[in-house]
Amino acid sequence: MSDTRYKIVFDGALQPGVDITTAKLNLADLFKSEVAAIERLFNGSVVAIKRDLSHSDAQTYLQALNKTGINARIESETPIELNLSDVHEHTAAVMEPSSPYAPPRANVGESLPAFATLKPFSVEGRIGRLRYLAWSMVLTLVTLPIIGIFALIALGLVGADSTSGLIIGGIFAVFLFLALLIASIMFSVQRLHDIGWSGWLWLLTLVPFVGSFFPFVVMIVPGNSVANRYGPPPPPNSTAVKVLCSLWIVFIALFFVGGILGGISAIQQEYESNLESSYESGSVTTDEIDVEVEPAANSADDAAEAAQAPVDSAKE
Repeated sequence: MSDTRYKIVFDGALQPGVDITTAKLNLADLFKSEVAAIERLFNGSVVAIKRDLSHSDAQTYLQALNKTGINARIESETPIELNLSDVHEHTAAVMEPSSPYAPPRANVGESLPAFATLKPFSVEGRIGRLRYLAWSMVLTLVTLPIIGIFALIALGLVGADSTSGLIIGGIFAVFLFLALLIASIMFSVQRLHDIGWSGWLWLLTLVPFVGSFFPFVVMIVPGNSVANRYGPPPPPNSTAVKVLCSLWIVFIALFFVGGILGGISAIQQEYESNLESSYESGSVTTDEIDVEVEPAANSADDAAEAAQAPVDSAKE
């Protein structure tokens, strides 16, 4: 007679205090699969996760499965073939709770969506690298005209010899800075969630030296392709996201060209200033003019005396 074989079955029950979303994510990580493939285990019916196991192997599998938060169990494999009516009766018996203190079934939870809902102004959710750059570009394009309008208002009021323009402009600048800072923090937190990191890591940008390169790490590190503890992955990038992201290349190119032209202009001005200063240092001063005029005057007197000398001798 052959040894008894065992199987591991699961009917949707969870360990006490375990959330169904957490259990699904843990199972997906255990089986190296996507969350969508795990959904069929939570359809409310009894599912055989593993079959034809020895008792020791079944115990090993059961321990690993229970660590994910689900309440699986071991059953012996029965060689008896059941007809359709027996299957229905067995399913009904399993679905009917035997005790009011039984753990909740899978039908009390909600299925995890394939993609997360985008929430731009929130610290919840996930966004990828391209969407992070695109949203930052939108923030920049909205900010530049607002700064120009505030500058015109302030200059117009200052032109009327009033300090109220500076005060109003300063108040607007403070509120604008706070709004931009809050929006930037929200974008960074969602980007960190996409990588699987805590949003509190944004505080590393305030640390000296670390904060100088940590934003580049946030932009470069790829996100998780499947659901993580912060929710499902973000939706695929749209055409608008790709266009806005590519505008950063144009923006950086303009900034680079402007820096080069500004450097050339500064070098040219410095060269002209040095040339003028050297010309002024090489010109003739007043003292030098006096020194040069005196010998000329002496030579004129000598010439006059020489011309008068023959006349005096003739008179004699």
